[in-house]
Amino acid sequence: MKNPLNLLIVLILVATASCKSPKKTDYTYVFQDPEKSIEVRVDDLVSKLTLEEKVAQMLNAAPAIERLGIPAYDWWNEVLHGVARTPYKVTVFPQAIGMAATFDTLSLFHMADYSALEGRAIYNKAIADGKEGQRYVGLTYWTPNINIFRDPRWGRGQETYGEDPYLTAMLGKAFVHGLQGDDPKYLKAAACAKHYAVHSGPEPLRHVFDVTVSKYDLWDTYLPAFEELVVRGKVAGVMCAYNAYQGQPCCGSDLLMTDILRNQWKFDGYVTSDCWAIDDFYKNHKTHPDAVSASADAVMHGTDLDCGEEAYKGLVQAVKEGKITEKQIDVSVKRLFTIRFKLGMFDPVSMVKYAQTPVSVLESEPHRAHALKMAQQSIVLLKNQNNVLPLSKKLKKIAVLGPNADNEISVLGNYNGTPSEVVTALKGIKSKLGSGTEVVYERATTFTKDTLLVYRDVTAQYSLDGKKGVKAEYFSNKELSGTPVVSRMEQDINHSWQEGETVVNQMKAYSFSARYTTDYKATETGIITFEVEGDDGYRFTIDGKEVLNAWTRNRWGAKSFKLQTEKGKSYRLVIEYYQDGGKASIKLRAGDFKKTNFQQLANRLKDADAIIYVGGISPQLEGEEMKVNEVGFDGGDRTSILLPGVQTEIMKALQSTGKPLVFVMMTGSAIATPWEAENVPAIVNAWYGGQSAGTAIADVLFGDYNPAGRLPVTFYGKDSDLPPFNDYSMTNRTYRYFTGKPLFEFGHGLSYTNFTYDQLSIPANVKSGNNVSVKVRVTNSGSRDGDEVVQLYLSHDSKDKTALRSLKGFKRVSLKKGESQVISFTLNPQDLAIVGEDGTARQPKGKVLITAGGSQPNQSAISQKKVAQKVLTVL
Repeated sequence: MKNPLNLLIVLILVATASCKSPKKTDYTYVFQDPEKSIEVRVDDLVSKLTLEEKVAQMLNAAPAIERLGIPAYDWWNEVLHGVARTPYKVTVFPQAIGMAATFDTLSLFHMADYSALEGRAIYNKAIADGKEGQRYVGLTYWTPNINIFRDPRWGRGQETYGEDPYLTAMLGKAFVHGLQGDDPKYLKAAACAKHYAVHSGPEPLRHVFDVTVSKYDLWDTYLPAFEELVVRGKVAGVMCAYNAYQGQPCCGSDLLMTDILRNQWKFDGYVTSDCWAIDDFYKNHKTHPDAVSASADAVMHGTDLDCGEEAYKGLVQAVKEGKITEKQIDVSVKRLFTIRFKLGMFDPVSMVKYAQTPVSVLESEPHRAHALKMAQQSIVLLKNQNNVLPLSKKLKKIAVLGPNADNEISVLGNYNGTPSEVVTALKGIKSKLGSGTEVVYERATTFTKDTLLVYRDVTAQYSLDGKKGVKAEYFSNKELSGTPVVSRMEQDINHSWQEGETVVNQMKAYSFSARYTTDYKATETGIITFEVEGDDGYRFTIDGKEVLNAWTRNRWGAKSFKLQTEKGKSYRLVIEYYQDGGKASIKLRAGDFKKTNFQQLANRLKDADAIIYVGGISPQLEGEEMKVNEVGFDGGDRTSILLPGVQTEIMKALQSTGKPLVFVMMTGSAIATPWEAENVPAIVNAWYGGQSAGTAIADVLFGDYNPAGRLPVTFYGKDSDLPPFNDYSMTNRTYRYFTGKPLFEFGHGLSYTNFTYDQLSIPANVKSGNNVSVKVRVTNSGSRDGDEVVQLYLSHDSKDKTALRSLKGFKRVSLKKGESQVISFTLNPQDLAIVGEDGTARQPKGKVLITAGGSQPNQSAISQKKVAQKVLTVL
């Protein structure tokens, strides 16, 4: 080098380079090196595991592998409408069916984004608190539930996005994108599409049911949402269902698992069984002789994870017997560890932005604000005769009645977390009106009966061995055995814990038990009723005699016993309780049963300026595999879709007052309300609205929010509208195939303003295989600002079997009074296709009726310009 200056520059550059921090190369194993690809790291890790260690990682509660520094991890977590069942306080959004009623993919995206952030904060805090490896603190969420809500009797339909495949697919995909994030390397959280596939009740039969549907129904209704989330949504996980399909358990189905999911859709994520579904192979479906055979078959069909405690332990023996190879086991274990590596669980916190999420995001202001927004968006105004709503805030007296008026359980739905504050309808109305209006509240009825327990405070009458209160003994097992962890006096028996939450001292709410003992001293001769309510199992004895027994799992079960008392006499009360899993709660209350005289009640309310009845049903009646002893309900499902008769009877009495009557209905499913639809002037469907439900309800009732929710399910008029519950054929089901007249149709929802449609623009014809551009103008022609949900429907003029009409586009827009906006949609060939009898999709030539508007098309909607229609010809 001739130029000394150049030589000097080179020497400086070399010296500078040598001073940089050297690349870290002192990892013991390749899988620990974050600079390596995830595939290389996973291959290295799995190669170091014994067969027994591999199998253990295929259970949801995967143990630590201490020799390699792999921490324990429990895959089981839920985030249906906010992080569920966690021991920490979280934001609770409206139940999934309520979020579907928003018809707003952006809102779903933000809800999932916020929930994932809260989940990250919980995961980070759990590690800091030494709770790593516990259930409900992980980052693998078994959500969304994208089963088609084909029948309103299904108790878990509340967890879905409704009855329409397209709406379900679009909302589900938005949820997945929000939850999983957009980082090119790391997942914010891992979503899981469930329950794959053809699964929607009945709940009592789900472990034995064998479904057979036509190829047409399979591909036209039951699979589109799963295909959208797997192929285009890139969902991380899939959960296979309990039931069998065409003679094979879903988790071991040749068609569903092998042919479609893995081969056609090329899904390379992980599959988990529904919880204890592999056990069903040999215990209930009887398709396999034992756990060894069942587990081998499930893994060979691509089920990587066993949510359970027994079945997959048989995989070790299955390998030894030659039923499956260890190499096949490796495929599943690699899929599982790939997810954990994508979540950044083995990388430095500094490299994973999500791992730096602070605990301050829990219940943060933006999250709480969005929970309120979604509750507002979800409310559907079903009827508003003579503009009864909105009510004036200047009314002097308002009566608020009904079993859901002050019911926090209904507000929170199922698969829920616990927020710091819950606003019921009663609380929301009182807060809205302030001291200027007298608000009178009476529960008046239960959901199904006119006789209810009126509670009284008897805690002053509790004592034991000269000490006031109740002796509480807590055990760290479910059997009440051994020495109690803690024995202490408490004021009464009224407890609720999330799983993993601290019960006493260091004992957590994981499979514990408790015994509560006290002497109740009667202050009068007569009858008092004791009611015990518990989540899981309990038994109640009085003076050594068992009077109530719910020792088998009893989700939100309340039972009562009438005790004949003698003044001055003491009675020994003992409640024994155990937690089996999930939320834990146990309560003892006392009171007197009283029958409500509806006419006397109506007479007392004649001076009210308006009456608001908050009824419907509740997660106490509908949900997952529940024991419910009420007429019209069975196992978590409903045997009748009619509103319980007692609620209709009380509204008849309330209507006789002549005062404005508003029916606020909470539900997770469609309820038939033929009398109410005909006679009650205003009906509001509020679903299970989350932590801010009461605020949102009050905002709508008193005009501070203009409702724009739309029904994601058909509200039928009577039970006879429905085919048999266990018939999975779509004939005469949902708006797409129902030939009768619904009470309120899919997509229905009123506003305090009016919207009109015109200038629908589509090409006269299009060649098969091309996209179609659709434009329509919507105008807020009323007197108030408001949201409108623009819905796009297609109806094929075809001799082939096809839906009456199908939703193929929707947009929620905000318009000021007098404002117009042109809304654009693009229909692709897939949107214009129909499914043949053989299950294959094709785009037929011929005429397609395209409708754009605020509802499904009918003569009234067309004449009032609520919708616009044109015919497209496919060449």
